[in-house]
This record gives sequence, structure tokens and C-alpha cells, in this order.
Amino acid sequence: MAAPITSSPWGKTQTTMPCSLEDVMSEQLATQLQENDTEPEVSSAKIEPQAAAAAVQDDDMAAILAAAGVEEGDMSSDEMIARMLQLQFDREHNAMLEREQKKYNGTSKVTISFENYKTSHPKTKWEESTPKIGVRGYAGSGKNITTKHDQVICGRRNAERLMEFPPEFESGDGEGMDMQLPNKVYNKLKMHSMAETRRGARHTEKKLHSTAEKAVDENTRIMLYKMLNSGLLESIGGAIAGGKESVVFHAHGGSFEDKEVPREVAIKVFKTTLMDFKVREKYVHGDHRFSKDDYKKQNPRKIIKMWAMKEVANLNRMRKFDVPCPKVVVLKKHVLVMSLIGRDNPAPKLKDANLSVADMQDAYEQTVEIMKALHRQCMLVHADMSEYNLLWHDGKVWVIDVSQAVDLTHPQAFHFLYRDCCNVSTYFKKQGVHGVLRSEQLFNEVTGLDIQGEGQEFDNQVQRYDKERKEANMLLGREYTHYAFDYFFDLSQQQRAGHSASGDDSDEDSDEKEQKSQ
Repeated sequence: MAAPITSSPWGKTQTTMPCSLEDVMSEQLATQLQENDTEPEVSSAKIEPQAAAAAVQDDDMAAILAAAGVEEGDMSSDEMIARMLQLQFDREHNAMLEREQKKYNGTSKVTISFENYKTSHPKTKWEESTPKIGVRGYAGSGKNITTKHDQVICGRRNAERLMEFPPEFESGDGEGMDMQLPNKVYNKLKMHSMAETRRGARHTEKKLHSTAEKAVDENTRIMLYKMLNSGLLESIGGAIAGGKESVVFHAHGGSFEDKEVPREVAIKVFKTTLMDFKVREKYVHGDHRFSKDDYKKQNPRKIIKMWAMKEVANLNRMRKFDVPCPKVVVLKKHVLVMSLIGRDNPAPKLKDANLSVADMQDAYEQTVEIMKALHRQCMLVHADMSEYNLLWHDGKVWVIDVSQAVDLTHPQAFHFLYRDCCNVSTYFKKQGVHGVLRSEQLFNEVTGLDIQGEGQEFDNQVQRYDKERKEANMLLGREYTHYAFDYFFDLSQQQRAGHSASGDDSDEDSDEKEQKSQ
């Protein structure tokens, strides 16, 4: 039998330790072998951070530790190990590019740089740290003195402060460039930013305190809530109408201080924004009831309150002469509560009502009679009479939205009346109503005047008549003032003379009685 081969030309053969089957099946031996296999991996892992740290310079090591947020000597952070390995890789990459660049250029006079392909570019001049200015106000000595007023230092500092502006200020991206802002430019930008911030705050506050949207702001909600608590209203529904100047809500009435409140009421909330009221000065200026103060100088809330009071006064005058219109319940500042025209739902406007030919003819005749009553009895001109401000309910025409109605003493009252006549005649002619008067004929029918002409010529004569009437009223007012003064002065003199005469008579009577008694 040949002897076993103990050597090989390819290398040394490892001798296997003889073991028995019992040793193989032993769990204790298997655990020991497993621990022996894992020891080299653990030891190598412990050496890797140290080897990586050794390959990194001290300055870069300090920067990596500061970025990772760990202390020096602590090798348990995976982030720190990754940063050091990445830095080592970047350096090897840059060194390889240096060798390729040197080989590519060779001895050529024209060289090509691979700097843009490197992972870390060299620091530029403007990235260098600025000198620290002490208490004395300057740094350095001799020719290298740098003061705190240095143009470059101040410009860079202003560029840094620009990033502290509010987020809504569009300052742009100043990274990657040597951006320098002079003090004059920075101060102007700062003042502009502060002004925009204040303007935005005012705009937001105005929006919160205005009633432009649905006409209900915080103060209006409080007023409506108080009306509910006082029992004036039982419930408030949704909006049933809206316009440029107000919004109308449907509500159910209750009882309030022995005042009769209808079962259904309409709440008219006037908007407190002046966008639409500024152009309505012509309806107030010239009306002796509400033109005592300058309309332009009034507070916005006061202007809206004045407008609401004007509508209440017009409605009360119309109700006095039995003109079909809503009944005023109560007025609280810019919130007007009045009776609802309709049952369960608001009455339709004349433009939305589906009327028969007979009803439309009746509506026209009623409208003409309403215009006559307004002019001859109420001494008012609606100034916005149209199918949008006329309601049809229970076979009658009802007039709404009379806040712009003016007194006949207004300088442009007849001009507004002619405009109303044009609107009424145009609408009913389109509806095919028989016997509709022309606007000029309707104007003469309502006023009782006899102005000739048509169209613009007629309007010019109406405006001329308004002007003459205004001058006559002013003259009459002055004459009436003088006459009233003289009249009351003479009356007071007569009363004084009468009292003195009665006093003398009483003295004489007393003397006679004394003589008779004696």
C-alpha cells in the first residue's frame, strides 16, 4: 500500500484535525467555532475608522467632526466615517485629474485646466473670512488698516442682511457671487420692505373690518346677534338679494318693546366699503335733509349710516301717503329691518315676474300713478326707477330701494325724474304694453309741465329748468329769511307793547278798587 502524499508542488496542504462524530454534533463546539469566525471581521471594522481618520488632515478632520456633531475620538458615528471616506475619495479623484492634466498638457505652452471637473473648487477671494473689527473700529496696522466703514465689508454685510427680510420680499438668489450692496441701496430696500409690510397689514385689517363680501363683518354679526337676543328677530335666513350697496337677508320677526314686528322681515345690510358710495355723492349733496355736513369729509361708517337714514326717511314719507313700499321696523346704524314683500319667499322683481298682458298693462298704469304720487304728494324723485326696483305682489306694484331718492328741492331732481321716465317707458314698450307714453310725454304728465323737444334736446331743457329752479329757490330762501326776521321782530315788539299796556291797565284797575274800598 502506497504511503500518503504529504507534499505538493502547488503549495502546502493544510492538515485537518481529526475529530469524532460526537464533537461534530456538540452544540458547544459549534458555538465556539462561530465566535472564532466572527472575530476577524469585528477587528477589521474597528480598524477602518482609524485608518480613514489617519488619511485625513487635521483641519479637514475638525471640519468633519463639527459638521457631524460629534466629539473628537468618537468613532461610533456612521456619518463621520462616511464623510471621511468621501473626503478621501474626493482627494484621490482630484489627484488623478492632476496627473491626467499634467500628462495631457505635457510641454505645451497652451495648457488646459481640469479644475471644473474636480469635486471641490478652490475658495475664491470673496469667500475668505472678513477681518474682525475690534472696539477701536479698525483692524491691521500700517498700510493694511481696515476700518468698519470699508466699502467691501459693508457691501457684503448688507447682502447678508438682505436675506433677513420677510419671505414675501423677493430678494433673489445671491449665492455663488460676490454680491455687494451699498448702504444707500440697502436702506431704500429696507424702507420699501417696511412700507410694504405696513400696507399689507392695513389692507388685511381693512378687509377684515369691511363688509364688501356678503356685507357681514364682525360688528354686523354682533348687531344681528343682539337683535336675536332681544327678541326682535326669531331667526335669520340666507341672502335673498344683493347689489352694489347692500345685501338683503330673509328673517322671521319676533316682538320688541310693544312694537309690532311682521312675521317675515327683510334685513338690509349696507356695505361699509366706499367703492360704490363715493360716486353717489350727487344724491346727497343738494338734499337739504342730509347735506348739512360735507359728504367727502365724513367717516366711512357715518356715510353708510347717513345713507341708511336717508332710506328710512324716504320710506316713512312714502308710507305716509300710502305709496306701496316696505314698512320700517327698526334701524341700527347700517342695518335696516323692514317688512318683507312676499310670503315665505320674496316677491319677484318686475323683470322676473311672468305676467299676462292684462297684468302687464295694469303694472304700467300703477307705475305711472306711483310716479305721480311720489312727485305730487311725497315731493320725492326715486332717481332709480326701473324694473329692477319694482316688485309684483298680490296684483300690486311695490317700490323698493329708495336710498337714492331725492327731495324736489334737489338741484338735479328733474333730471333724475326724466331718467326714470326713460327707464319706465323703454321697459314697458319692450313688453308690448299698449298706449305707453314716450319718456317726454310721461315727464310732462307727472310734473304737469309743458316742455317741448325730444331726446337730448329735451334733457338739456330739463337741466336748464333745474338750474333756473335752483337759482329761484336760493333767492326765495334769502327773501324768506329776511322776511321772517322782520316779521318775528315786529311780532315780538307788539307782544312787548301788549304786555306793558296790560300791566298799566291792571295797575289802574287796582287803584280804582282801592278807592272804592275806601
